[in-house]
Amino acid sequence: MFHREHPLIPRPICLELARLVVKENLVNKRETVQALMDAVQKGDFENAKTMLADDFQFSGPVPEPINKEAWLGMNSSLKTAFPDLNYHFKVIGAEGDVVKTTSQLSGTHSGSFDLTGMNMGVIPATDKTFSTKLEKTKVTVRENKITSWAVEQTEGAGLKAILGQLDVKPTAM
Repeated sequence: MFHREHPLIPRPICLELARLVVKENLVNKRETVQALMDAVQKGDFENAKTMLADDFQFSGPVPEPINKEAWLGMNSSLKTAFPDLNYHFKVIGAEGDVVKTTSQLSGTHSGSFDLTGMNMGVIPATDKTFSTKLEKTKVTVRENKITSWAVEQTEGAGLKAILGQLDVKPTAM
């Protein structure tokens, strides 16, 4: 019989399992963020709401961070005002609880744009198109719920850029 002086030591299974769990968690977080944007893109705000944590906060292109209800309302208003709205959303990476994404909004203003929540009234359809610059975002996912969405300030993006391209003068911002 063949006998080895130093038997081969197998790799610890726990390390392999830990790598798989980390990789699976990052994939799940990316999928969670993608599922949210797919729901918002389709205008399925009831489904989108189920993916957001109760303490969800959105920040960046708004004067102050807004909560889940305000964010869903803002996206619903965008979808009503711009039925062909396209977010051009891409997940570009994930690290820990943070999923990095980009978006570049474009659409045609063919419906009423309700900005009463921002003290700007309702803007009637202009039938003008817009396309914003690419924005970078960081989305935090904890326990399969999205807890925050932070948009990096970008010149030529956000609500101010949309209103500018529609030739609408903001009364408050």
